[in-house]
Amino acid sequence: MRVALVCETFLPDVNGVTTTLCRLLEHLQRAGHEALLFAPQGAPAEYAGTPVVPLGGLPLPLYPEVKLTPPQPGLTAQLRRFRPDVVHLVGPAVMGAIVPSIARGLRVPLVASYHTDFGAYSRHYGLGFLQSGVNAWLRWIHNRCQLNLCPSTYTLRSLRQFGFRRLRIWGRGVDTERFHPRHRSDAWREAVGWRPGETLLLYVGRIAAEKRVDLLPDALRGLPDARLVLVGDGPYRAELERRCAGLPVHFTGYLKGQALATAYASADAFVFPSDTDTFGQVIQEAMASGLPVVGARSGGTLDLVHEGRNGRHFAPGVASDLRARLDELLVDPVLRRAMGRAGRELAEQRSWPRVMDELLAYYERVRRRAA
Repeated sequence: MRVALVCETFLPDVNGVTTTLCRLLEHLQRAGHEALLFAPQGAPAEYAGTPVVPLGGLPLPLYPEVKLTPPQPGLTAQLRRFRPDVVHLVGPAVMGAIVPSIARGLRVPLVASYHTDFGAYSRHYGLGFLQSGVNAWLRWIHNRCQLNLCPSTYTLRSLRQFGFRRLRIWGRGVDTERFHPRHRSDAWREAVGWRPGETLLLYVGRIAAEKRVDLLPDALRGLPDARLVLVGDGPYRAELERRCAGLPVHFTGYLKGQALATAYASADAFVFPSDTDTFGQVIQEAMASGLPVVGARSGGTLDLVHEGRNGRHFAPGVASDLRARLDELLVDPVLRRAMGRAGRELAEQRSWPRVMDELLAYYERVRRRAA
């Protein structure tokens, strides 16, 4: 099969879309398929044997990991030369406006995957009045595709209410070898300031308003013997550091590879305050690392965190409820360990090969229908 992919965020950016794309390209290579990736300038020239065609553009003001990549010359010709069996729009934002017309002209089926809730993000930047317009724009793009893949049941229901059509669920996988409890390190715990008797809480992700990290300082105040480590960076970091002054909090910046795996495995519990994420890849990585998860009762978290089994839900946006759920884990190490084991068992059922095979089956389905 020949697969053309068009995205508006890729390496060197660190986010869930990039992770998914890297695993997909690796899977296509192993399975013997040919791929061509269109990605923003700055990406490597190739990845996992797939040539990368650079797209000119500018960072999206609210979310610089996504680039504003307007229609540009040469795209149609390059797709015609490649002769794809299917085109996949990965998280379309701007470039997605023209790709459906190109695919229709080439008589190639078009699949889109929904990754980022840009409409909800606008609320957290004081631009809530744009939400309906953003959703209408994305609906216009997606409804011109033969199939739209959603990362979670919550996202599918939400999109259906907004008028998106031809929706199916395609989840995400996790590398259960890279993320594993065996990477736990007491030396790492001590390096981030941990002291005997403390419970080490972990957050991994973009430090930005839409991730609701503003809840963390208030949630941490009053928790006995708890220390919080934040792995990541973003536009809200300076403000969050100011608000965390005097609290037992440590910022590491972005971590990758073994350093990231060690950070997960060396914590005692994972906290995920976001109520806008369509999935929450970091939740799965935490689960694979044997951590119980406290997450907002919203978005993709609902598909991953099973209340009372591998974690706790808190009321979205309510710092006091987040504190209460964390406190339940802090006072009961036996419960923490039991939830961590349950999370690991659930993660082992979500391997990347299984998830990518599901995607290839969707490709084959739209290909047959177009024949």
